[in-house]
Amino acid sequence: MSPTTKNAALTGRVLNIQRYCSHDGPGTRTSVFLKGCSLRCKWCSNPESIRPKPELGYDPKLCVGKKECGACLKDPFPQGAFYTLDGPDDKVHVNWDLASGCTAEHTTLCPTDALYMFGEEMTVDQVLNEVEKDASFYHNTGGGMTLSGGECMLQPDFSAALLEEAHNRGINTAVETACNVPWEFVEKVLPHVDTMLHDHKLTIPDRHKKWTGVDNKRILNNFKRAYETFPDIDFIARTPLIPGVNADEEHIRAVLAFIRPHKNVIDYELLPYHRFGLGKYDFLGKVYELADFQSPSDDLVKHLQAIIDEAFGRTLVSTAP
Repeated sequence: MSPTTKNAALTGRVLNIQRYCSHDGPGTRTSVFLKGCSLRCKWCSNPESIRPKPELGYDPKLCVGKKECGACLKDPFPQGAFYTLDGPDDKVHVNWDLASGCTAEHTTLCPTDALYMFGEEMTVDQVLNEVEKDASFYHNTGGGMTLSGGECMLQPDFSAALLEEAHNRGINTAVETACNVPWEFVEKVLPHVDTMLHDHKLTIPDRHKKWTGVDNKRILNNFKRAYETFPDIDFIARTPLIPGVNADEEHIRAVLAFIRPHKNVIDYELLPYHRFGLGKYDFLGKVYELADFQSPSDDLVKHLQAIIDEAFGRTLVSTAP
């Protein structure tokens, strides 16, 4: 463990810490997911990361019902937050508006762990001490720590402190961001970043607003300004590839036209759409709007990847006579 720094006790809202990640920057990495997001992407696979504060989750499969338990129907739980319906199934249901007042202390009263909290307050030292447990993997693979979310830059002081302390401990740093934040947040975080993975979700402003809740003017301005202000950072552009939304040549070529003039944008990655986060919506009492959407075909992904490879000079040269 490294010596305590001036920011050791600074706290932030952490969703979780995921180890042995291989797609969140170079090498093997530990990804620290922070709470809070300034977008509302309809395909979001981490809905538990959107709200900035810790929030309640409920897994009805683990609930044993009122007859065997019923702990959440009594004090000290908020009155009316949990209820049962008439009939043979006496499992508990949630009034999500009233249940918003539940805390981590409430969840400890559920004997089957059907209730739990998404997110907790952690200090810089607590996070980095967890991250540092995998230091040998970082040194062997060129990996390190990646801050993600949600949107990690919505907690600029905490993110900057985490990244600075990671550098103090000899750990490579990366951030995953959509950059829909004030420029001063970006400017505070990026001096401590080695690699920035950033999402070009859509290029047409009104379509960006339709699918994410905001247009992309500030996002693109932040990207361009970051490329120019921090020439020593490796930038990796990415697109979550959703059929019917942005999985087409027009979008890919528009992103390439935006990034290729900047030599510190070293790559452009495609992230094919998946529905792995679908079950989380039920745990939060939310509805997933894209339940009928399918993943892009392998042929489409290969075709779009070939366009990117050509733009980055990675087209295979035939050796046939």
